[in-house]
Amino acid sequence: MGILQQQYKSEAQAELHQILQFWANHAVDNINGGFYGQINENNEVSSIAPKGSVLNSRILWTFSAAYNQTHHLEYLELAERAYDYLTAHFIDKKYGGLYWTVDYLGNPLDTKKQIYATAFAIYALSEYHKINKLKEAKIGAMQLFQDIEKHSFESKHTGYIDAFTRDWNEIHDMRLSEKDSNEKKTMNTHLHILEAYTNLYGIWQDNTLKEKIIFLIKDFTDHIINSLNHHLILFFDEYWNPKSTIISFGHDIEASWLLQEAAEAIKDKVIIDQIKQLSLQITDAVIDGVDEDGGLWNEKEGNSFMKEKHWWPQAEAMVGFLNAFQNSGNEKYFRLSYRSWQFIRQYIKSPDGEWYWGIKVDHTIMKGQDKAGLWKCPYHNSRACLEIMKRIKD
Repeated sequence: MGILQQQYKSEAQAELHQILQFWANHAVDNINGGFYGQINENNEVSSIAPKGSVLNSRILWTFSAAYNQTHHLEYLELAERAYDYLTAHFIDKKYGGLYWTVDYLGNPLDTKKQIYATAFAIYALSEYHKINKLKEAKIGAMQLFQDIEKHSFESKHTGYIDAFTRDWNEIHDMRLSEKDSNEKKTMNTHLHILEAYTNLYGIWQDNTLKEKIIFLIKDFTDHIINSLNHHLILFFDEYWNPKSTIISFGHDIEASWLLQEAAEAIKDKVIIDQIKQLSLQITDAVIDGVDEDGGLWNEKEGNSFMKEKHWWPQAEAMVGFLNAFQNSGNEKYFRLSYRSWQFIRQYIKSPDGEWYWGIKVDHTIMKGQDKAGLWKCPYHNSRACLEIMKRIKD
């Protein structure tokens, strides 16, 4: 097992380099600044595609985290590029928060305030501050935290409202994407606020921030995690009434380790012990979504699986199953983690270094899907590699 773990670590390190080399070679917009908004499956760039705040924040986080762990100077340069563009074009200097998209020239396009996007900017700015202690990056992250707390936190029932107009008024369409339900509270936004606040706490040990992390963990244990089957409920109204029955295996396994990371960040032993136990229960529930080939199905509703395997749940499975192995010592979880990686290498990894969007039930590549876009970023896959590298000791 020890030899295999070291092999896994070595393979993850090589994979990280290949993924980030793709983004360095293909995604940099040398004409209009920042990074291109879209690269299709054939690596053809759309130089006039809108640029998304989530994509740019995730690029900033990825290259900052990669530099923080590897000290590769090219990653620092690309992190600096992402920081400069994000702060110059996406931050709304009049009302606070972030624009959802800007056009290819960097002008505001969709100006709605999606809290999910604001959370990712906090996540990214906090990581960038770690590599150079830039005061402005920390202040920017702290200000965005205040924006979320002022406008999105719902004190009566706890939790966070998903979206607003540019000037923080109510908005009819709160969805992150067309496939989502139009509900006021979502698991996805809460998970990534928690992720962002955890990273912010790493550079700013503020008591209010700590209390908010505890609130968020409690929202998961009280409302979001289904106590009957340990899967996550995806959508709610403002009163925490469930509004969906779909199981998202990728979000389940991602939450299993992000919740634990948050508990460990605030160093609360009672919460850590509670979440470690819950993390294993969530992980065991996810095993139902692992196919015979080692890949993780995307979703399930009732007894029906969505017969696609997208790139990002496989990346989260690498980390989540390894986390379960580290918590329990049970080698079945390590085998599940490594099988996820073997599945990725066989079916998801593209020869150019990036990962395909996903595969269909017959293992053929899903066509017409971007290599880079509003939702296709170097975040899940790079982070999985970084986590494997960090968690497996020499």
